[in-house]
Amino acid sequence: MDTRQQRGLCQSIAGDVKLGEDVKIYNFVNLYGCEIGSRTKIGAFVEIQKGAKIGTDCKISSHTFICEGVIVEDQVFIGHQVVFINDRYPRAANGAGQLQTEADWTVESTLVKRGASIGSGSVILCSVTIGENAIVGAGSVVTKNVPANAIVAGNPARIMRYCEASPVHEQTAQEVPEPMIKLS
Repeated sequence: MDTRQQRGLCQSIAGDVKLGEDVKIYNFVNLYGCEIGSRTKIGAFVEIQKGAKIGTDCKISSHTFICEGVIVEDQVFIGHQVVFINDRYPRAANGAGQLQTEADWTVESTLVKRGASIGSGSVILCSVTIGENAIVGAGSVVTKNVPANAIVAGNPARIMRYCEASPVHEQTAQEVPEPMIKLS
């Protein structure tokens, strides 16, 4: 059965959504103007906005918000309650005191590269790239680019160590080398 035929009263999938083959979408999902790659799973209570692109073989866990301007490449894991931000200085009203419209701000894009994993409860600020096979620890706030194969955690997220550069799901952790000069 086609995913669009499975829609119930508990899903909102706009007609302009591009769905790949065998996409699995759970209840209470809101999708509009986005692209979802084949074999991707989208958990309950997820919103994916217009202009967002999700690759193939991804897993988007429940309660996640993926806003306009976010590109998620193939084989990416996004944990529960992950939030992406696309506006560096959000405001409700413009200089004239009226509610802002799309004309009053600019979308700042974010890229999550192939094989990356983002832990539950993380916040990903705008204009960052999370590198290939990188891992973002649960609860992290990503404010800067994350290098490929890096494991980051904290607020703000900092590099803890690296994974060996190898195929997705076959990584082993490598400690970050000690600095040559230690500060006291």
